[in-house]
Amino acid sequence: MRFAFSTLGVPTLPVDEVVRLASEYGYHGVELRASDEGPVHTGLTAGERSRVARQFAKAGVEILTVAAYAKVAAPGDDDPVLDEIGAAMKLAADLGAPFVRVFPGGGDLTAAEADGVAARRLAAAAPVAGDLGVRVLLETHDSHRGGADVARVLGLVGHHAAGAIWDVMHTWLAEEQPSATYPVLAPYLGYVQVKDIASATDTTPLPLGAGVLPLAETIEVLSRAEWEGWLCWEYEKRWYDEAAELPGLLEAGREHLARLLVESA
Repeated sequence: MRFAFSTLGVPTLPVDEVVRLASEYGYHGVELRASDEGPVHTGLTAGERSRVARQFAKAGVEILTVAAYAKVAAPGDDDPVLDEIGAAMKLAADLGAPFVRVFPGGGDLTAAEADGVAARRLAAAAPVAGDLGVRVLLETHDSHRGGADVARVLGLVGHHAAGAIWDVMHTWLAEEQPSATYPVLAPYLGYVQVKDIASATDTTPLPLGAGVLPLAETIEVLSRAEWEGWLCWEYEKRWYDEAAELPGLLEAGREHLARLLVESA
């Protein structure tokens, strides 16, 4: 398995500093948060996109994902959502990233209604993603917190360019065990987001291994299945001012993941 971290933990850090951190602390890739407040977003010019791609390539660090915020199950017209996904897919293709992250966001819709809206939009986006050489990944989150929820949508889509991100916090909050999550997401799985928190009522990010999330069990399930994808540490510093700064935690975080990987072998 390969290790990445999300720039959600360092939301305004310049690209060269993000690349330096990944190289210095032994991470193979980075999940880039696509937000106007940060250095990478869909408004970048062609020249700016090329410069970002070159910075990562020169350091031998992969751009894993453009982490977009489109909500594919949200009520309303399809066009604005598809436009948002389309812009993120084009950015990912220009940067050489294989994945684009999207959220469900079904809100007050019934499960069946939210599934139908999400599947319709992902089915429209998937062929375009395939032509661009990227995959749109629906994260286990909000209205579709469990692996079974996301798998239900992706089963309706039926296109390889529409896949899943397994966020271990949200499947745990959905009371879904890793041994149950992996089998349902395996046909669609792009990568796994790892993190740690104190409890179901306190989701302030903690260093990996300092909280309650089933990281060891998750990695054991993945190892037993001989899954060889990415583990991406999503440290949500952006939303928690009181959380420790990510750069000082990166080395210990990678070492913790590596240790769990060895122990699961």
